[in-house]
Amino acid sequence: MDNVKLRNQVKEEFMGYLTVHKHRKTPERFAILDHIYSTKGHFDMDSLYKSMIDVNFRVSRATLYNTIDLLLDCGLVVKHQFGANMAKYERTYGNENHDHLICMSCGEVRETKNGDLFTPAQQKKIKKFTVHYYSMYIYGICSKCSHAKKMQLRKLSRTSTSGRDKTGK
Repeated sequence: MDNVKLRNQVKEEFMGYLTVHKHRKTPERFAILDHIYSTKGHFDMDSLYKSMIDVNFRVSRATLYNTIDLLLDCGLVVKHQFGANMAKYERTYGNENHDHLICMSCGEVRETKNGDLFTPAQQKKIKKFTVHYYSMYIYGICSKCSHAKKMQLRKLSRTSTSGRDKTGK
């Protein structure tokens, strides 16, 4: 599905949600939705705020938080808590199923495509449930942090052996 068609589809869905739940249909809410669906990847509230300012769209943080709550409630955005520090968000429509590789050392989050976890036979076993989207969290140590730790251990090893005298003490 092309991006324009996707953005129109989510706009219609959001419009229906706002109507049913008797929320105001403000230009700011639709601008935030459109901005989110114009980009890919994860975002936090600060990066969303800054990127909207960068495109000369002035919006208050309160409006951002309120709109994100509405988008979460209607299923157009999903919230991830990859670590203890900060929530990340991403759009739900137009995303392929993917895994999140989370480094437990530096907190970097990378996405990697996965195959379809649910074969047709497995989907039949999940009765009365239609899978639309899923994602998996895989925690570990990224290659950068792993390399840095090895270098640190080598350095410590060199300094502890170079400090000994000829008797080994």
